[in-house]
Amino acid sequence: MFPLTSYKITQTLGHGAPALLGRLARASAVTVGATAIALLAFTQTSADAAEDSSRVAQEHHACAVVLGLDPSGDRYDTCIMSLDRSLSEWDQERLVRSDRSTCAQKGLQPGTPAFAVCVVKTGQSP
Repeated sequence: MFPLTSYKITQTLGHGAPALLGRLARASAVTVGATAIALLAFTQTSADAAEDSSRVAQEHHACAVVLGLDPSGDRYDTCIMSLDRSLSEWDQERLVRSDRSTCAQKGLQPGTPAFAVCVVKTGQSP
């Protein structure tokens, strides 16, 4: 009589309970890892979204209510993009000014390598 499964299939898929448990364990590990990454991303995204939602609302208010632009029009979209870019640049500039101020308060002189290193390190700290 011939076996129900060929030798090649048995080697490729594994055979019996140990092979099945190994595949399930690998699948579980991948699932847990993916879930952990998704949770971390969601947590950071939620924190950013809470902070950004107020800014987005203000941008929409400025373009729609203050400037009176139609939210379905191209000028409105351009207004939102322009305002968002300007506010992002302003936020970045404000952070750099704050970092430079922190380093100056430590007694470091602008234009020196130590000051530059301090500004970079201060900007990278949470």
